Amino acid sequence: MSMDAVRVRFAPSPTGYLHIGGARTALYDWLLARKTGGQFILRIEDTDRNRYVADAVQDIKDSLRWLGLDWDEGPDAGGEVGPYFQSERLNIYQKYATQLVEAGKAYYCFCTPERLEEMRKKQEQAGEPSGYDRHCRELSAEEVEKKLAAGQKYVIRFKVPLTGKTQVHDELRGEMVFDHQTLDDFVVLKSDGFPTYHLASVVDDHLMGISHVIRGEEWIISLPRHFLLYAAFGWTPPAFVHLPIFLAPDGKGKLSKRHGATGVHEFKEKGYLPEALVNFLLLLGWHPATDQELFTLDQAVEAFSVERINTSPVNFSLDKLDWFNGIYIRQLSHEELAKRALPFLQKDGLLPDPCPPEQFAYLVRLMPLVQERIKLLSDISDAVGYFLREEIDPPAPELLLGKKGTVEQVTAILAKVETVLSQTADFSEENLERTLRALAEELQIKAGQLFMPVRVAVTGQTATPGLFQLLAALGQKKVLPRLKQAVAVLQQTGMEGAST
Repeated sequence: MSMDAVRVRFAPSPTGYLHIGGARTALYDWLLARKTGGQFILRIEDTDRNRYVADAVQDIKDSLRWLGLDWDEGPDAGGEVGPYFQSERLNIYQKYATQLVEAGKAYYCFCTPERLEEMRKKQEQAGEPSGYDRHCRELSAEEVEKKLAAGQKYVIRFKVPLTGKTQVHDELRGEMVFDHQTLDDFVVLKSDGFPTYHLASVVDDHLMGISHVIRGEEWIISLPRHFLLYAAFGWTPPAFVHLPIFLAPDGKGKLSKRHGATGVHEFKEKGYLPEALVNFLLLLGWHPATDQELFTLDQAVEAFSVERINTSPVNFSLDKLDWFNGIYIRQLSHEELAKRALPFLQKDGLLPDPCPPEQFAYLVRLMPLVQERIKLLSDISDAVGYFLREEIDPPAPELLLGKKGTVEQVTAILAKVETVLSQTADFSEENLERTLRALAEELQIKAGQLFMPVRVAVTGQTATPGLFQLLAALGQKKVLPRLKQAVAVLQQTGMEGAST
């Protein structure tokens, strides 16, 4: 493939939010443009008005920006070959559809929806392939004029040659040949004046100077239609690259919503970092020349080439994405991790919006305690919630007692810890460790017998950061009431046990 500067386009349809498959296409488009010093164009193919979703365009733009994929031309960026919304280009498509009719390459079709439905039923009953029967293909000019003058609704259909074959080329799959007898006369302009995908994409790709079209392999079936249109207009087709489909995690069937999140915004809401998602998508269908797995966007630009894209379907494994996310979370500075985690804590009501500087500074201080423990940003509320809440729910007695502790023993231990820590002026990690280890020796118990109930008492959890770190981070004002609360829980448990 030529490495001259390319012009590529990402052309989503706003019939829904940006799909993870579309995000991979956009990523590969963007990488190829940046690799060659070319242009990445965003075009909104909004001609399907029946399925149009009002806020989908904003979601597409927001999702691309979140992933770090900026566009050189398109909505919000402008450009010399706009408009970049197909709904604003209807006069262009109508002009070219009419041009095809005048050249004898297309024709007006006046068949009603009822006739087409009856035709399909008959084809189905006869076991024949479905497709238009070319009923209006040979209408005389007089008949056409008469129907137009009568105001009859029509579509414009492309006149596929009745014999012969069309040879198409894909940069990954090579030459493919399609017999014209397998193609029907497809619609290029609908009765409402809107184009079909076939006409609009071909016209726009030509007028916008697109050199390479990267899209999913489900569009291979459209390739002969598009090549026929390019030939009818006398235009040179761009280079086509059809990407492999995503399979479900179990490898059985195509990825769909029933397998979990499929929209980019869903991955953002779940707490994935854009760097991790980009790295994950990069390797879903493309393989580097080395064993390198971690790529920044700049590194991906340097390494990317179309020739290293696979054609085999790829499994969509969240385990790998989780692994990437954990790595990227651990690479963040404490302040940056706090910044990215803050919206999740605000959403859960653990920090105000806006967050006061002193509370954000405290959040930054907590990050070293949990950075190794979280896989998703959405894990943050569980990881630091007990630090941010003034009070926690009373801990479960069975967690305080552990496997071998008795109510009397653990109650005495926690009461003693509360007394000792209430008299401790230095609440640093180092002093807390000296104090509690000395107390364990004084009580003649193993350190773990003291540490675990204290951990549960102040957090409500058994798995936490290091005890002395978390006690120091919680501070004396939060630790002491929680120890008293745990003692009260055990005393109540002992009373209930004695009464039964």
